[in-house]
Amino acid sequence: MANPAPVTLVVGDEELLADRAVGSIVAAVRADDPEAEVHDLLGAKVEPGELTRLSSPSLFGGRSVVVVRSAQDLPKDVITEMVKYTARPADDTVLVLAHPGGVKGKALVDGVKKAGAEVVTVVKPTKPGERLDFIKAEVRREGRTISPAAAQALLDAVGSDLRELAAACSQLAFDTPGKNIDEAAVARYHRGRAEVSGFTIADLAIEGRLGEALEQLRWALATGVAPVLIVSALAGGLRSLAKIGGAPRNLRGGQLASHVGMPPWKIDRVKRQLNGWGPEGISAAVQAVASADEQVKGGGTDPAYALEKTVQVIVASRTGR
Repeated sequence: MANPAPVTLVVGDEELLADRAVGSIVAAVRADDPEAEVHDLLGAKVEPGELTRLSSPSLFGGRSVVVVRSAQDLPKDVITEMVKYTARPADDTVLVLAHPGGVKGKALVDGVKKAGAEVVTVVKPTKPGERLDFIKAEVRREGRTISPAAAQALLDAVGSDLRELAAACSQLAFDTPGKNIDEAAVARYHRGRAEVSGFTIADLAIEGRLGEALEQLRWALATGVAPVLIVSALAGGLRSLAKIGGAPRNLRGGQLASHVGMPPWKIDRVKRQLNGWGPEGISAAVQAVASADEQVKGGGTDPAYALEKTVQVIVASRTGR
């Protein structure tokens, strides 16, 4: 992406695609100015006047990027400020607003659109054919191809979560020789997934059951579950904790489900898992998983050790407040 717009609104509730859209804008700014400052904010935490402060010219010059995630949670007076800013944006600042769509925060969406923001809409694949297209596109991103049968086998093995699918495609491309990924490669890669999934390990770790989590982790690795899928499941479990833990206390039932983008049954389970967790503990666990992600994707020599250490950190972080 060349020359990002001064203000871009990314709309859509598919987290992976929205994150990528935001990331491409940040990357484009940094390609032009490697020293550009990036300010990554959560909508509920943005205070009046903060955008004005962050977009003011620096004494040292240079560009900056202000990213506001969960923009639907911006306070009303800050929404007014954002709309006004969009009409006359600062020269050296790129503002990116990420909004999941829906009714909440619609005044922001309508206002910045009218004021001239560029709009990027990300659409979640909902049909099997669309998910197969996503798999093929992910494999192409890695410079590879995948047969139709292999793409279907991968979808059957992994399911519809885009982060899991993307991680699986990346790891398959890394591990499989040759240009084309066939059904046999997928079968080898996912051998043992039925016995133990990354989600089982994630639930055990988040609930503080260290011995069981490590036992299941070792069995999963021994039966061929890919380390990158386990990391993805750990990250997903912690993201769910953070979403429920950070949701407004007055939301219940359908309102809460809509706000965090989870089905009610999952919300009930995550609420139970939240017992013993606090913001600092979640933050420490998330950092450990980010480090493990780097390790299993080639940054380390022993993925199994990295995963065991991460599970231990997650369990130890559970008492953090």
